[in-house]
Amino acid sequence: MLKIENLKVAYGGIEALKGISFEVPEGNIVTLIGANGAGKSTTLRSIMSLVKTKSGKITLKGEDITDLSTTEIVSKGVTLVPEGRRVFPNLTVLENLKIGAYLRDDKDGIQEDIQHVYELFPRLEERSWQLAGTLSGGEQQMLAVGRALMSRPKIMMMDEPSLGLAPLVVRDIFGIIEKIREQGTTILLIEQNANLALRTADYGYVLETGNIVLSGKGYELLENEEVKAAYLGKKKEKAGA
Repeated sequence: MLKIENLKVAYGGIEALKGISFEVPEGNIVTLIGANGAGKSTTLRSIMSLVKTKSGKITLKGEDITDLSTTEIVSKGVTLVPEGRRVFPNLTVLENLKIGAYLRDDKDGIQEDIQHVYELFPRLEERSWQLAGTLSGGEQQMLAVGRALMSRPKIMMMDEPSLGLAPLVVRDIFGIIEKIREQGTTILLIEQNANLALRTADYGYVLETGNIVLSGKGYELLENEEVKAAYLGKKKEKAGA
């Protein structure tokens, strides 16, 4: 569905992405893992045209979207749940959801999708008239996901959805991520919790200083000794041990 080919992004003279290539097949959850500064968020921002690419190609279902505007990319069916949630704190939950549908004019469909979001996140319906800035961190993350769903995306990109959340809330969020995929939305996930990300994902890529250094099915990367040592807090086994 989404294909990245030899993507390079530079800030000043420093290359944040050094020619990465990967694919996100339709109906899959694909994750990018790596340390802070590896280029994960830059990858998502470049796909959304929030940062300019130096070179490379981004295609969605065979269509080149590399040089489209962010609004055009959203209209093609790509959406981003940003790191830090970025809800509009002085607007209500309902108003935040409606902003997610800003490119749509089908009032009945928008209302249906609001109800769908409320079914996924009953707590948001209970707080529909509450200001988003007064919600808990977990509720704000639910709202950020719900807002992204309001554009009816074909592919949803998520940047660190578990950041700063309690373990029980994280479990709920990841349960919803799997449910969203089951309902037909493809997901590209960046997640600091590599263990959880790889257990959830069909396929994963390991990003280090702007390069993809490893890739494989989620369960394969979980068993990879280098991945265990670098990202899962497990010591690499010595040869012959």
